Amino acid sequence: MRFEVNGEPVDAEPQPGQVLRTLLREHDHFEVKKGCDAGDCGACSVLLDGAPVHSCLIPAHRLDGARVTTVAGLGTPEHPHPMQQAFVEAAGFQCGFCTAGMIVTASTFTEADKGDLPRLLKGNLCRCTGYRAIEDAICGVTNTVAPADGDAAGRSVKAPAAMRVATGTEAYTLDFRSTTKVLHLAVLGSPHAHARIVSIDTSAAEALPGVRLVLTHRDSPTTLFSTGRHENRTDDPDDTLVLDSVLRFRGQRVAAVVAESVRIAQNALDAIVVEYEVLPAVFDPEVARSPGAPLVHGEKGVESRIAFPERNTLAVMHGETGDVEAGLAAAAATVDGTWRTQRVSHGALETHATRGWLDDDGRLVLRTSTQVPFLIRDEICHIFDLPDDRVRVLAARVGGGFGGKQELLTEDLVTLAVLRTGQPVQYEFTREDEFTIAPTRHPMRVRVRLGATADGVLTAMHVDQLMDTGAYGNHGIGVMFHSVHESTSVYRCANKRVDAESVYTNNLPGGAFRGYGLGQIVFAVESAMDELARRLGIDAFELRRRNVVVPGDRMVVVDPDEESDLLFGSYGLDQCLDLVERALGEPGPVDVPVPVGDSWSVGTGMALAMIATMPPRGHFADTTVALQPDGGYDIGVGTAEFGNGTTTVHAQLVATVLGTTPERISIRQSDTDVARYDTGAYGSAGVVVAGKALFAAAQKLRLAMVERALAIVSRDAGPTSASPTGASPGAPAVVVGGVLIGERLVTAAELLADGPLVADGSHDGTPRSVAFNVHAFRVAVDSATGEVRILRSIQSADAGTVLNPEQLRGQIEGGTAQAIGTSLYEEMLLDDEGRVTTTAFRNYRLPKFSDVPRTEVLFAETHDDLGPLGAKSMSEAPYNPVAPALANAVRDAIGVRPHELPMSRDRVWRLARDAG
Repeated sequence: MRFEVNGEPVDAEPQPGQVLRTLLREHDHFEVKKGCDAGDCGACSVLLDGAPVHSCLIPAHRLDGARVTTVAGLGTPEHPHPMQQAFVEAAGFQCGFCTAGMIVTASTFTEADKGDLPRLLKGNLCRCTGYRAIEDAICGVTNTVAPADGDAAGRSVKAPAAMRVATGTEAYTLDFRSTTKVLHLAVLGSPHAHARIVSIDTSAAEALPGVRLVLTHRDSPTTLFSTGRHENRTDDPDDTLVLDSVLRFRGQRVAAVVAESVRIAQNALDAIVVEYEVLPAVFDPEVARSPGAPLVHGEKGVESRIAFPERNTLAVMHGETGDVEAGLAAAAATVDGTWRTQRVSHGALETHATRGWLDDDGRLVLRTSTQVPFLIRDEICHIFDLPDDRVRVLAARVGGGFGGKQELLTEDLVTLAVLRTGQPVQYEFTREDEFTIAPTRHPMRVRVRLGATADGVLTAMHVDQLMDTGAYGNHGIGVMFHSVHESTSVYRCANKRVDAESVYTNNLPGGAFRGYGLGQIVFAVESAMDELARRLGIDAFELRRRNVVVPGDRMVVVDPDEESDLLFGSYGLDQCLDLVERALGEPGPVDVPVPVGDSWSVGTGMALAMIATMPPRGHFADTTVALQPDGGYDIGVGTAEFGNGTTTVHAQLVATVLGTTPERISIRQSDTDVARYDTGAYGSAGVVVAGKALFAAAQKLRLAMVERALAIVSRDAGPTSASPTGASPGAPAVVVGGVLIGERLVTAAELLADGPLVADGSHDGTPRSVAFNVHAFRVAVDSATGEVRILRSIQSADAGTVLNPEQLRGQIEGGTAQAIGTSLYEEMLLDDEGRVTTTAFRNYRLPKFSDVPRTEVLFAETHDDLGPLGAKSMSEAPYNPVAPALANAVRDAIGVRPHELPMSRDRVWRLARDAG
């Protein structure tokens, strides 16, 4: 069969059942991505005879004589297509994994089509941007600038990888061809929520042609670990094995087949014969912590760091300051309610994947889709008893994370297979795997009790949280403690109590998710605060102003004397409240009309959130900046780029210090071989930890360059050439190409003639500051159908110095869009046997272009004492106040309060019906 790809003839013989996407990638067209393989996301979009199609749906055998154009065929970095250039100028991407498909689809649009984007883009999903920047790109809006030398910070600078992303030449995890044959790994999952393997026979599978290895619990290391990764590995329980004889949730690994192709490996799974002893299972955390419930990890000892394995309780927190019951009794008004939040999938378009091999020195190399390459390396060494200099872990650009790639989910099995076979091995999750075995946002039940005086001063706050951590405790301790921290400490109250428990069940595990637990508790607390304002007859903004912490206050959860490194490096919550309240009172930039009809009602709601600017208990970055002979600079930093934008900001910070532009900076990152150390890209630490370390390294390098330049000028001038008047030739300045002293430019080549110029910089993640966000919505609700239509969306952010306005705006819009999905649409459903029934995007309802309104983004004007150039972090924070603000608006519209997420049409319809 012969067809054409990007103008070049291709001869191929497709495998039975093969689709165009996989055939293209077999021919090194890595610009064609896999997001779902079900025609739902559009990441694989190509032009087939000029028309956009999802290549994952096109049978390969139909290609004879066809013309295929990928994003790489539209244009090159040197000669881009106008739509590729438009996406670069508009900053129309974040992680960029969807961008190739978006550009291919948009390249076919006419001028008239730009008014019909909600329909035309219904087949292309983006999890990162919130779609506004994509619309800007398609409509030709320019959002970026080219900064002057030394003037990069504070400007909307293009991402260093922008043109590569837009042309499909930026490599993601699996976008490279191995020089040797790659084996593929497939996993047999448990058909039971709780079972013990009695016997397992792999002989038939091992006998199949092309099968190289079958792994079971008999091959597993005996070292317990956690898939959740933190700087301190003891922050998570050691409750997991690579392969275990006891299975605690549906889909958990039973065996793994390593074979010459994915097809062979998957077929071999059917030949494995397993006898199970089915064990009693428990799916409700309330039941799980009750006496007599089936035990999930009852056999674990103290070394696993589980609080009470005998009652399925991973972690607990019970504490009180003051007297809550007395505070409630003294209150003029009280609120007592229970809120519930659901499981949410991260929805990153690039699935978890690892390819591993042994290099020429026999060292293990893992190229993996991770936010934390150094933590993955360290845990692999721990599990397999390897020295850290015998393991290299690197991450290319990662196609979205949101906390889901702060886990060790594929690397351990690949390591075991590589060490056993000595050959390259690849393990790539399917989209169904992402729904059925990857960790999710933790579902919670949250009861909140509040009391206040008649003038709105809080007298009591009680938060009672129950969290389902699932079958394993990865992040189940940290999420529980963090969830009840800033969500409660943002308010002053003399009487506070927190009761929180993280409980094991036989559901699939929870994990790190944007906001790290705050979103669930903020939903409950801010809903309760809104109800309290109504009962007191006090404006919602004003009630917050009377109770929020201000500089000079201690940020108290339940212990006023607790030692903490959390400080007010700056404070902009007052501005955030003012900005949103003022905006709500003025006409918006986009006029969304109120729907016509008696069944529609309009409501307004707001909420706030506070978050620490980096994780507690240490977050480390060791970086380098080196001068190059051409006058450019080389950065070595461990932070991964997955749409968080830290790579852009890192280049801006270094360019600003060294008087150059980001284009003259080469960045080597997220590789344990090229950087000294980095805890990882989580907790929004990329700017305030690694960025601050790079800023310090650049300052040291600038000083070293000046000192060397002065020495060179002095040496060249000789002892008799000093000015008779003693006048200075001018203050030295680091400029493009070297150091300028008076009229003399000491070039980079001259500076390096006396040896390398490299400076290092580090940061240990302490002390920490706080950031604030306030969100408000105006909505229309149709009581006849339950539809919630967003008329206005506004968020203000206290992000300190805004280092890249367009990029920060995009982070806030993307966080808002993801939270709108959580609030209205997204819900992972499990049946009464722990089986996930939402296994594809089409029945999970990730927000599409048409679902996401434009959010007005407003910045407080603050300068943080702790961040680089006064900046704070702002990647997780925008997500947290959205759900309660939207719930409060719905309550205002229909007169009854939602207590459960998502606020889907059926739930809102029932609320409105019951209220009527």
